[in-house]
Amino acid sequence: MPAKSKKQQMAAGAALSAKRGQRSKSSLKGASRQMATSMSESELRKMASAKRKRLPTRNAKTTKTPSRSKARHRSR
Repeated sequence: MPAKSKKQQMAAGAALSAKRGQRSKSSLKGASRQMATSMSESELRKMASAKRKRLPTRNAKTTKTPSRSKARHRSR
């Protein structure tokens, strides 16, 4: 399964390097730490090898910023 965002791809790459022993597992944080324990090396390789050119920085569904209309309403 390829990565859906650049952040996800970078986390998969960090988890993959820890799984291979090139990086310490204690240096991982958040999603990369969870990926290292729950995914196999082949799954991480597929996710980390996604082409970055067309990936968004973050997945649009996971953003937690309020919409403009709510932000304007709160400032009044």
